[in-house]
Parts: sequence; C-alpha cells; structure tokens
Amino acid sequence: MTDIAMIEAAAERLRGHARRTPLLSSPFLDEIAGRRVLVKPECLQHTGSFKFRGAWSAVSALAPEVRARGVIAFSSGNHAQGVAYAAKLHGVSAVIIMPSDAPKMKIDNTRALGAEVVLYDREREDRDAIGATLAQERGLTLIKPFDEPQVIAGQGTTGLEIAEQAAEVGVTRADVLVCCGGGGLTSGIALALEARAPGLRARPVEPEGFDDVTRSLASGRIERNATQSGSLCDAIVTPQPGQITFPIMHRLCGPGLSVTDDEALRAMALAFARLKIVLEPGGAVALAAALFRPDRIAGDAVIAVASGGNVDAGLFRQALEIHSA
Repeated sequence: MTDIAMIEAAAERLRGHARRTPLLSSPFLDEIAGRRVLVKPECLQHTGSFKFRGAWSAVSALAPEVRARGVIAFSSGNHAQGVAYAAKLHGVSAVIIMPSDAPKMKIDNTRALGAEVVLYDREREDRDAIGATLAQERGLTLIKPFDEPQVIAGQGTTGLEIAEQAAEVGVTRADVLVCCGGGGLTSGIALALEARAPGLRARPVEPEGFDDVTRSLASGRIERNATQSGSLCDAIVTPQPGQITFPIMHRLCGPGLSVTDDEALRAMALAFARLKIVLEPGGAVALAAALFRPDRIAGDAVIAVASGGNVDAGLFRQALEIHSA
C-alpha cells in the first residue's frame, strides 16, 4: 500500500522529469472567496495535468524486462497522455483505452505521443474488462488511472510540494481542495499532508450529479454513480472511488464538495483572467469550490489544486463568454 516512503521515492524518480509547479494567488480571487486563495496549477505539468506524475512513477518503478514489453492504460484523456508520454520517454510502447466521447484534443494528443488508442463506449462497455483482455493477450502491464499504489505515490508528490510551498507563504492550517475522480490525486495528497503538513486537510471536489466520493465519505462505504456521462467535467467522471483510494480518503479527508458545470466554467474564466492559466472543466472544480462555496470552508486561507488544462478551444471560448457576459 502507498505510504510516505513510497511518495518520497516517487519524488526522487520524478526529480528532473516532472515540473515543480508554483502556488499562485490573486487579490481578485481572494475578494470573491472572502479568504486567501492559493492555487496549485498542475495544468502547467507535462502533458497538461498532474497525471504525468503518477504515470512516470508507475512506469519508472517497473522492472526493466517488464517495462520493455510495453504498458496499457485506460483514461478519458489526462492519464492517457501521461502514460503515453512516460512510455515514450522510456522508449516503450503504450496502448491507451479511451472513451469515444473523450475530447478530440485529448485523443489526438495521445496518438501524437506515440500511443495506440483503442476507443470504447463508456455507457455500454467495461473499460476494465477491455484493458485486462488486451494486457493478457499482448503481455502488457496495466497502469490503472488511480487504484494503483505507484500511481498514488506519484500523485502524492503534489502534496509534498504543497506542504513545502504553503509553509513558505505562512499557511499551516487550511483545506486543500482537490479535483477528484477515482481518488488517486486526493488520496496521494492526503497521505503526503498527513506526514508533512498535518494542519492541511485534503477535501475532494466533484461535479454535481457525479459526487460518488462525497457520498461515499458521508456513508462510510463505496457509492456508485448512476451514470457515466453527462458532465463537462469528463476528466473526473468515474464509476466510483477506488478500492485502494477510498480507505485512504475515508481516514484522512474532510467532507467532499460539489459544484455545477457552470461554476466550473466560470472558474476557468477567472483562472484565465486573474492567474493567466488555462483549465479544463474537471481541472477547475476545486477552484470553483474555493470561490463559490465559501460557507462550506473554514479558515483564513484555502488551497485549490488546478489539476488539468486539456480543454478544446470551443469549450474554452464558452467559458470565457460566460465570464464576460
């Protein structure tokens, strides 16, 4: 199981390969939220999201002879690109299983990174079954998007950076809001904060209608979403929390939060206007919660992880139009 030693080992393997993203702030965002807002822009990470951290961690941890046979992953786009790029840098092949309704840019980028893309219908087909079959047939190693200890360890390096950077700016007690799908990033950050900044508390943020983690934390057992499509936040729409990630989140995380698609779009526009960064809807929900759920957050400061920025141009224009209206 993932622990702080694994996260620190992943950080060593990532050194010189992953970007150390900053903590950003804006007085305009502080005014909206009614408190200090610090934003961790993982949209500036390689391949446009935090997913490169977990992908590199998992690929680099494989035995050389196993890695040489190639890897396989399933993803709506960000994990896909992370694994494709990590595999490319290691000189091995990658097969990526992606939903057919994933944003075209994510599909195109994954192919451009050299991966073979296999599309599936997320409403009618089981990506886990497809991945298991292809992995067995071709001798590939499956790198799961969140329920994999080395992936969680890689994502946890984000939490190590947050702990150090928050202390540098004098923030030792705050909620750390994390865009959450299956919980790899959230659980990794929670483990890192437990060890390095116990005054900081991870809290998952999800789209309304796809709040399986929030409901699971409230009930104490894994809850499943009724549907797998229908939100602009495709990057964080998953069936349910992971079997590995949920116990970590249940032990360490504060209550979950949810925001609407429209609030995610508005957060995207504000991030562009005030921080000069580009976010996708799923990567903006934590910032949206920081800005638009102030009564659900305690303390003088809040930290929001802006987890990804792989957005199609048309949807980004839509977000900017909402902001200017």
